Amino acid sequence: MRSTRTAVTAAVLGALVLPVLGAGTASAATPDVVPASSCSSQPPLPYTVHTTAVIIRSRASATSTALGVLYKAHTFSVSKKSGNWVYITDKTTGVTGWVSGTYVYRDARMCLD
Repeated sequence: MRSTRTAVTAAVLGALVLPVLGAGTASAATPDVVPASSCSSQPPLPYTVHTTAVIIRSRASATSTALGVLYKAHTFSVSKKSGNWVYITDKTTGVTGWVSGTYVYRDARMCLD
């Protein structure tokens, strides 16, 4: 009984492996894929808001006056940095001020060159 179960298992596994081996030999005849351009030559990723909303402040301090709110859906540009704070211009509302870099930052691009 045990040898029959082993034989059936081997037959099933063999049937599963054959299509994989056949696909590997068929793809060997295809031309090589040309690699994409180096990601180091691509521009840096844009800044994005990684929370629902962030307070725009008059200075790079959590205790400074609030000027507005930068929501996740808003578009904005960053003109300078000071420590963990970034000076932004909210293109949706026109408000300029400082936002904590804890919530507003660039995603990293991974290069596999």
